[in-house]
Amino acid sequence: MLGWEFPPHISGGLGTACFGLTKGLASHGVEVLFVVPKARGDEDARFVTIVGANQVAIEEVVSTPKSRIVEERVEEGTTIDERDIVVPASAHVPADESSVRLQRTFEILAIDSLLKPYLSEREYIVRLREKEIEVRAPSHTGTSIETQTITLRRRIPWRKVLREVREVDADPIKRRRVLEFSGGYGTNLMEEVARYALAVEQIATRREFDVIHAHDWMSVPAGLAAARASKKPLVVHVHACEHDRSGDKVNREVKAIEQLGLDGADRIVCVSHYTAGQLRRHYKIDDSKVRVVHNALTQKEQKERVKVEKSIDEPIVLFLGRVTFQKGPDYFLEAASRVIRVRPKVKFVIAGSGDMLSSMIERTARMGLARNVHFTGFLQGEDVERMYAMADVYVMPSVSEPFGISPLEAMALDTPVILSRQSGVSEVLRNALKVDFWDVQDMANKILALLAYPALQEQLTDEGREEVRAMRWETPAGLVRDAYVELVGAR
Repeated sequence: MLGWEFPPHISGGLGTACFGLTKGLASHGVEVLFVVPKARGDEDARFVTIVGANQVAIEEVVSTPKSRIVEERVEEGTTIDERDIVVPASAHVPADESSVRLQRTFEILAIDSLLKPYLSEREYIVRLREKEIEVRAPSHTGTSIETQTITLRRRIPWRKVLREVREVDADPIKRRRVLEFSGGYGTNLMEEVARYALAVEQIATRREFDVIHAHDWMSVPAGLAAARASKKPLVVHVHACEHDRSGDKVNREVKAIEQLGLDGADRIVCVSHYTAGQLRRHYKIDDSKVRVVHNALTQKEQKERVKVEKSIDEPIVLFLGRVTFQKGPDYFLEAASRVIRVRPKVKFVIAGSGDMLSSMIERTARMGLARNVHFTGFLQGEDVERMYAMADVYVMPSVSEPFGISPLEAMALDTPVILSRQSGVSEVLRNALKVDFWDVQDMANKILALLAYPALQEQLTDEGREEVRAMRWETPAGLVRDAYVELVGAR
């Protein structure tokens, strides 16, 4: 199994889902070797074997390039620069260039021509004369035209040019080294994705396994490399696609990787019917490969449930997640302004970080909501649970949410939930209030209703607690295991 994060080192729902799924698979007797980019040694390995790509020695062939000089004749006036040096496709790639490169060789044939688009007859004759080509044009005799032959004779001045051609040494040297990983989502993410694929390919040639399971696009190149090296079936698990994260302003490189994974997968696991619909709409997929498997919740023991005493009297309405376009924090802020007009003392908390955080802070100030809206920054671990427990209402206004585990976590801690209908989790939850993310007035009305009617809040809390208690990872893990059995049996 290939994934970019695993508890306790997580930045969102992906790592939580990976942990829950591996725990559920363990209950079905499935042994999982989980490969992360960077293993730190403190991962929760009760149900899996954790391997870091940063621990895998990569075997490389190091060749020393040598050069030979060739002589060619080119026309004087031709510009020669280093782009004219021909490098064979098999030329040495330095060992420190760990990014995967696709090399192709093109033979370019230049055809000498003085023509260019929209050139008139007069302009063409001028160009011929500039190039020292003799022209005898047709002559006129009376009213008739005496046709003559145009003779073109070009005197071409040549000069000698020496070119350097690199060749690979016939005696390559092998060496082993370990690649570096941050394990995060920084500016060098694409480089780490490529290095991760190299490491996973090495693991695939050394380990025995039956199925490869890759989570989200960062693991797709690694999954494809492992499948190619081992001839084993590949499962691609889609927790979100680029259209969820970025709307219409997609990263074309990321989408291309996603398309490669969907094309190369033997099975595609989607976390909701909503996600499956997104893939059908934006990607070319084989529908027979798709399996919808909803996420679940990793339950704590009842005695470990968080109890927090609030230090303020005002009700708290919580947004917790990445502060990005996908999560809809701007719609949350618009709903907050409408609630505050009716109940001025309600506190709204935005817990999380992301590329929209600074703009949300500025927008809060411009809207005059500084007293009512508070930003906590990124929370993790027990701080997340304490925040859920303190809140009177949890709102998930996502613009596009493949699933969304956070409402389950909130309900498990007795917090009533309002969530977007544009989410996968809305397909399975009954005891939550649902809104369209763009309908901020409806969102505000439902917040006010939960704050005004304790009986409604109590009903959603009690019934929601029982509902999420039944949503255990053993059920979706069983469906994933069934997909494994299909693939192994087909081989």
